[in-house]
Amino acid sequence: MEVPILVPIDVPLVGDERHKNWAKVVTNVDESLASGWAFEGDFIATGGIQDVPVGSVVLVYGERGSRNNPQIEARLLKVNADGTMSHVSNAKGRAWARTLRDDVVRLLEEKGEVPVTERPWGPELLQFSSEALQEELRRRGRR
Repeated sequence: MEVPILVPIDVPLVGDERHKNWAKVVTNVDESLASGWAFEGDFIATGGIQDVPVGSVVLVYGERGSRNNPQIEARLLKVNADGTMSHVSNAKGRAWARTLRDDVVRLLEEKGEVPVTERPWGPELLQFSSEALQEELRRRGRR
């Protein structure tokens, strides 16, 4: 089993801290739902540093305005290897979940598209000798 590489990210606080706000590392989407319940994964704290796996899809939700008429905003972010986050899309209003759902599904599919044997090399390969790497390439039928 592959151990994920964790990087520290600064999870933004969306909306007003006095109102509902949360962030989640999304790992799956129930496409039969059009609400926030469609997004499965682990919650993480907003407004500070959290350690998450590289390539994670992070959904951040927040509200601002009055309690009787909250203004909803949600942001979809992708975690980069250097600890930065790429802004993918955002949505406002009550249809935020359905608006973002297809983008989340696409990101999760992209994340799973790169087979283990086709990934670009990473710093973890530095622990192996050149001879060991050449032997592995021969074993896989590559020069």
